[in-house]
Amino acid sequence: MPRITYAEAARQAILEEIRSDPRVFVMGEDVQRYPYEDVVEELGRERIRSTPISEAGFFGAGIGAALTGMRPVIEGAFSTFLYSAMDQIANQAAKSRYMFGGQASVPLVMRATVSYGIATAAHHSDRPWAIFAQIPGLKIIIPSTPFDAKGLLKSAIRDRNPVLCFDDWSLLGTAGEVPEGDYTVPLGVAEVKRSGTDLTIVALAAAVHRSLEAAEMLAKEGISADVVDLRTVVPMDRQTVIASVAKTGRLLVVDPAPGTCSVASEVAATVAQSAFEFLKGPIVRLTAPDVPVPFSPDLERLMYPTAEGIAAAARTLCRSHKIKTAMPLL
Repeated sequence: MPRITYAEAARQAILEEIRSDPRVFVMGEDVQRYPYEDVVEELGRERIRSTPISEAGFFGAGIGAALTGMRPVIEGAFSTFLYSAMDQIANQAAKSRYMFGGQASVPLVMRATVSYGIATAAHHSDRPWAIFAQIPGLKIIIPSTPFDAKGLLKSAIRDRNPVLCFDDWSLLGTAGEVPEGDYTVPLGVAEVKRSGTDLTIVALAAAVHRSLEAAEMLAKEGISADVVDLRTVVPMDRQTVIASVAKTGRLLVVDPAPGTCSVASEVAATVAQSAFEFLKGPIVRLTAPDVPVPFSPDLERLMYPTAEGIAAAARTLCRSHKIKTAMPLL
């Protein structure tokens, strides 16, 4: 299989769906310039639509188009820009199918980049997947590989429900094997990236890669880790997490978002409620602290889970009930 970047895999998914389904089109700020500038003439400006800098306006237009049978893909840029369209997303996209008694669907994909760890300061550095997970009616995907970026996006575009896709900025340039033919990755199915017996590490976004690095370190010390990539936050594949914890007896959840009311909290609650009898020690959450992101690169660098921090938490969890690590545990 050819190796391509995450960004190119996502772009391929969208362009393949546009070419195969006349209902699919892209809209967003300056999309006719980047990243679709080379296909505007081929596909037409009706299929690649640049919009004004007005999130409430073009998210609302996308929702309206979806309600009439189109399948828009909205390029929302920074994830914090979603807040400007919150009424459209939370009150219209998420609720319309329910409010109309199932007579109308909103087959809409909304993409947003989470760009933390690169000194973009507080207004551009949120990781708000847990905020939107609180809104019934939305599906949420967080790919961590080029393969998943393409496969999950294709599934999202074909779904009858509004789907939010959070793209981790640090992964856009990473390369991986991606099939040339059509394929999909189903929504709501986690993936066990590495099999182990001593503890379960559940992660999402770039934290999956940090967790795999930590698992390599731990393996050299005789600690075997199951690493589970959630891939989809809503619907969440709780059964895969429970099955892993039933096997290992220990759970470490790694989430680069703040810890309060987080995805890490939901995973921990799921295991506490449904797999408590298997636990050999406390559930540990490794997250970012509940503070606005500082502009200072040196300060921001201290916020997010690292491979070393994950490995340290795993060692302590496996060897003692007393948790002491350099990373904030909530």
